[in-house]
Amino acid sequence: MNDHEFLRVYDFVDRLRTPFLGVADVEDEASWRMVHYIMRSELEGYPVTMSKLALVSGLSHGTAIRRIQDMIGKGLVERRPSPDKPRSFTLHPTEELTTLAVNYAAETKALIAEILGGRGTEEHETNYYFGAPRRGNPVIPPINLLKSRVTEGVELQFLLNDDNYFAAMRNMWSDFRNNLASARSFKLVHQNDLYREGLANGQRAVSAYDIIAIDMPWLGEFAGRGLVMPIGDMIRESGINPMDFHPSIWSTTTWQRVEYGVPIYCTIEVLACRSDLFDGAGLALPRTFEEVISAGRVFHNPSAERYGIAWNAARMPLASSFMFFLGCCGQTVLSIRRTPTGYSTENLDRQHMRPQIDSEAALTVLDYMHRLLEIAQPGALDAHWDDSCAVFLKGQSAMGYVWTMRAAQFEAEVRSAVKRRVSYVPQPSGPGGTNTSPIGGFLLCIPSNIDPKRLPLATEALAWMASREAMKEHVKNGFPVAPRFSVSADPEATGRSQLVRFVGNLGNRNLLRNWQRPPVPFYTDMERIIGEEIHDALSGGKSDRAALKDAQNRIDRIIDSTIGV
Repeated sequence: MNDHEFLRVYDFVDRLRTPFLGVADVEDEASWRMVHYIMRSELEGYPVTMSKLALVSGLSHGTAIRRIQDMIGKGLVERRPSPDKPRSFTLHPTEELTTLAVNYAAETKALIAEILGGRGTEEHETNYYFGAPRRGNPVIPPINLLKSRVTEGVELQFLLNDDNYFAAMRNMWSDFRNNLASARSFKLVHQNDLYREGLANGQRAVSAYDIIAIDMPWLGEFAGRGLVMPIGDMIRESGINPMDFHPSIWSTTTWQRVEYGVPIYCTIEVLACRSDLFDGAGLALPRTFEEVISAGRVFHNPSAERYGIAWNAARMPLASSFMFFLGCCGQTVLSIRRTPTGYSTENLDRQHMRPQIDSEAALTVLDYMHRLLEIAQPGALDAHWDDSCAVFLKGQSAMGYVWTMRAAQFEAEVRSAVKRRVSYVPQPSGPGGTNTSPIGGFLLCIPSNIDPKRLPLATEALAWMASREAMKEHVKNGFPVAPRFSVSADPEATGRSQLVRFVGNLGNRNLLRNWQRPPVPFYTDMERIIGEEIHDALSGGKSDRAALKDAQNRIDRIIDSTIGV
C-alpha cells in the first residue's frame, strides 16, 4: 500500500467518523484525531509540534499533553531535533505506529470491498486498489473542435515526441476521430529536439503550439520556468478524473503540489526474459542482481551470437539505468524525503535536492553494471534503447532491460523471433532494495504563453486525447499504455495485451515508482553528468570511485547555480 492509497483510506474513514459522533460519544476520538494528523503530516512532509498535535486533539491543553506523552512512552510517537529551530523538536510516528496504521488501513480497505460486494474475503487486499472508479460514462466527443475547424478554419497545433504512440495518435486524431485536425497540425520530433523546442517555445511572445508533450522528469524545469500552465481546475472541469489514474502515475503531473499536465502514456522499465530458455534450463526468472548475472552467464555464448542480456549502455540511457539500479538498492540519486511507504518528490526544497551519488550503494550499482557488460551484446556501451531492443527481438539474448512501450513489438512485430516466448518481471533488486519498476512516459501540457482565445479548445483537445476511449483504442492496437484504471480493467483491452495485464498487476502490488528520476529543475543537466561519468567508469576512463566523486561534485555545482547555495 503506497502513501496515496493509505491517505485515501484514512480520509474515507475520517469522513465516516464525523457523523457517528452525533450518535455516540466515542471515547478515543482524540486519539484518532492525533494519529490521523501525525500520519498525514509525516506522509506529506509537514512538521508536527507538540502544541499543534495537542490542538488538533480537541482536548484541553493539559490533558492533550499528557495523552501525547503517553503515546511517546508507549513507543508510538518519537521526538526528533528540529532542523530549523535550535533547542526544539518535532513529533513523528514510530515504526510501530506506522505498521499499526498501515495494517488498520489495509483491513479497512478489505472490509469496504467485501461489504460493497466487489471482492471476496479470500482475495488479498494487494490485488485491488481503493478508490479506483467504476467504468464511467464516455467522454463527450470534441464537437467544438470540429465546429471550429469547419466553420472558422481553426486547427490546433501539437508538439509531440517522435515515437509510434504519438504517430498513432496523430493518425487517429486526423483520420479516425472525425477528421478533427490534419497531419500537419502535429510536429513530431526526436526527444532531444522536443526538449530544446519546448524551451525555445517558452521564449516566444505567443506559443506556436496549443499542446506540447514533455518527458515526465522534465516537469520541474518546465514548471519552474513558467513554461507550462497550471491546469488542475481545467482538468476537473473537462471531465478527466484523476482517481482513474494510478496515484504513482498521476503524481508525475505535479510539481510542488500543483498539477501541470495529464499522463498521455506511461511506460515501465522491466526485465524481459526468454521464458522458453529459462524453462529449458530449469531456471527461475531472476529477482535479484546476482540472479540476473548467474542466469546471464548460463546463456551467454558469443560464438553462437547468443548473449546473456541485451543492454543499452550509451550515455543517455546509461544515466537512467544508474538511477533505476540505485533505486533497486533502496537509495535515491538525490536526498529526497523518505516516507513510511517509500520516497516522495513532493514539497522538495534545497535540503532534499542534494546528490548522494558518491556512496557505497552506487559502488554496488557500478559493480553490477561492469558484470552486465560481461554478459551483454558487443557494442553495448554505444547502444541506445532501440539498439538493445533489436537484439532481443532477433532472439539473440536471454534477457533485456526494456521499456514496456518498446516491448510491445516483441509480440506485435512480424519479424519478432520471440513471440509468445517472453515473460516479464519487475526490476530485480540489489542489496538492501526491493523489486520496483520505474515509470516513464510523457505528459501533455498547455504552454503558459498560449493565445488565450485558443485555451478552451486546447483544454477540450487535452481531455479527448487522454480520454478512456482514446487510450483503449491505443491498447487495442498494441500499445501497452493503460495509465487509467478503467482501461487496464477493461477485458476487451487487457485480453489483447500481456503487458497491459502485467503493468496493471504491478500497480496493484504497489511496484510502480516515480522517484528514481526526480523531476527537479536541473534534471537534464544531472542526467547528462551521470551519463558521462558512469560511461567513463564502465569504459575504463576513470575508476569507479573517481567517477562517482566527480559526478557528485559536478551535480552539486549545478544545483548551487540553479537553486542557490
